[in-house]
Amino acid sequence: MTKRLTVPDIRARKGGVPLVVLTAYSAPFAKILDPHVDILLVGDSLGMVLYGMESTLGVTLDMMIAHGRAVVKGSGSACVTVDMPFGSYQQSPAQAFENCARVLADTGCQAVKLEGGAELADTIKFLTQRGVPVMGHVGLMPQHVHAMGGFKTQGRGEESRRKVLADARAVAEAGAFAMVLEGVASDVAGDVTRQVAIPIIGIGASNECDGQVLVSEDMAGLFSDYMPKFVKRYGDLAGELETAARAYAEEVRARAFPAKEHCFAPNPALVDVKKAGK
Repeated sequence: MTKRLTVPDIRARKGGVPLVVLTAYSAPFAKILDPHVDILLVGDSLGMVLYGMESTLGVTLDMMIAHGRAVVKGSGSACVTVDMPFGSYQQSPAQAFENCARVLADTGCQAVKLEGGAELADTIKFLTQRGVPVMGHVGLMPQHVHAMGGFKTQGRGEESRRKVLADARAVAEAGAFAMVLEGVASDVAGDVTRQVAIPIIGIGASNECDGQVLVSEDMAGLFSDYMPKFVKRYGDLAGELETAARAYAEEVRARAFPAKEHCFAPNPALVDVKKAGK
C-alpha cells in the first residue's frame, strides 16, 4: 500500500527536489494526478474553474469540504491540502480553529491553506500550536482582490518588495510548514526562497522556488476562458473533449449509436413467446 506524503515530508523538501503541486477538485482528477504530484491542492479557485464565479470570494466552507473529501478519496500518496475560503478564518483565531478543525475532520486532508501575511501570523501560530498544519499564501492573494485593486503583480516596487518579504518571514515564523508565493517579481521570489526556512511553492513567481503549483485545468488546457502569463499548457483537453462530443452527437443523430454491441440482448424466452403468438 502506498504511503501518503506527510507534512514533515513536505517541510523536509526545502532546497531539495522541487515539489510538484497541482489543484484537484474531484475524485477522478485526483486519481489521475496522484502518482505524479507531491501535493494535491483543493483550491478555492474551484469557484472560478468549476462554478463560473468571477472571483474566489463566493466559495463556501461546505463547498470546500465536499470537494476536499472527494480528492482525499481519489488519492493515495499525495499530501492533500484544502484552501480555507474567504470569511472562514479572518474573524479570530478561535473562528479559524473551529473551521479548520472541521475541514481536517470532515475531509481527511493533511493540511489547510490560508491567505495572508503578517496580519495573519497570530492566527497561524494559534492553529499550529493546536495541531492544525498550515500552508501559507502570500504575494498576490486572490481573496484580497478588491483590496489589492485587481490581480496585480506584487514586489515590483521597493515598498511592495519589503512587504512580500516581511509577510513571508512572518508566516514562516508563525509555524507554517510551506508557503505558496503567487504573482511576484522573479527576483523577489528568489529572495523569499533563499531567506525563508520553509518550502516556497511558486505560481507566477520563479523557478528558484522550492516547487511549483498550477491549476490543473489551466495546465491541461481544459479551462480556456483566460490564461495567465505564468501558465504553460501541457495538453488540450478542451479540444479533445469538443472532438469527442462532436463525434458522439453526430452518431446519435445518425442513429449509429448505440450500436448492437452497446445494447442488452432481449430475454430469449420472451422472444420465443412473441414468435409463438404470431
